[in-house]
Amino acid sequence: MAQLAEIKRIDLPQKLREKLHIDTDLTIQVLTRFVHNELTKVGFQRAVLALSGGIDSAISCYLAARAMGAENVLALRLPYATSSSTSLDHAQLIIDDLGINSETIDITPIVDPLFDASPEINANRKGNIMARTRMMAVFDRSAAWKALVIGTSNKTELLLGYGTIFGDLASAINPIGDLYKTQIRQVAQKLDVPQVIIDKAPSADLIPGQTDEGDFGFAYDDVDPLLYLLVDERYLPEEAVAAGFPAAFVKNVMMMMRTSHFKRTLPVIPKLSGRTVGHDFRYLRDWGS
Repeated sequence: MAQLAEIKRIDLPQKLREKLHIDTDLTIQVLTRFVHNELTKVGFQRAVLALSGGIDSAISCYLAARAMGAENVLALRLPYATSSSTSLDHAQLIIDDLGINSETIDITPIVDPLFDASPEINANRKGNIMARTRMMAVFDRSAAWKALVIGTSNKTELLLGYGTIFGDLASAINPIGDLYKTQIRQVAQKLDVPQVIIDKAPSADLIPGQTDEGDFGFAYDDVDPLLYLLVDERYLPEEAVAAGFPAAFVKNVMMMMRTSHFKRTLPVIPKLSGRTVGHDFRYLRDWGS
């Protein structure tokens, strides 16, 4: 696993990085209303989410508490035996700061039998099992608590496919899904998220010592401007290279986006009838209300 210190950073024009600067006050206002509107219009008053102790779930938690009130938010800490105790401590900082409801569920006795049944299992498969088990617990509590599940995946992760389908990518609504990681940090500062959470290296905390940027082999601060050009400004790959990005880096990121696209769409259904879900039968999620 590459460490961030070993990752060669890209020298980009400052004006390119500045494209990711946002109006944090307006962003928080819009996202708070989004959470409130999306929950209440389908008959819910409560929110539940997995709280990892990282910056992304912290932002979702702060937004949910603002939108619905702290008493209507349930945060779940879902450690495995090898999870960092620091992650639990950082999640508790958020719980205490907001005064929200919380529960801790150790997933070790749930996932270990699956690990034991496959002696050849690798770290990637273990991570996927843990992510899906955590989301199973979150959706169970959503049913028990009559709450909608709030997502915690940012735009960078979604575009790069850095998440487990039906695991950490699962949710009813995702308020931070259109914020790049560098923008998440801007919002976190405005929301007064504990600085120790903002400053620490992002990690899914599935495998000891794992970090997001170590897995990528590149830094969020470098990939976010590239993704912005490719996605938001619709640059062609060769135009991104001309803007200052190494050709190999652009090719790698494009490949990651293309091969993970299935994670960003509903399951594909073959068309047999006159009106098929996902083809012709397509409405806004609140079309019947």
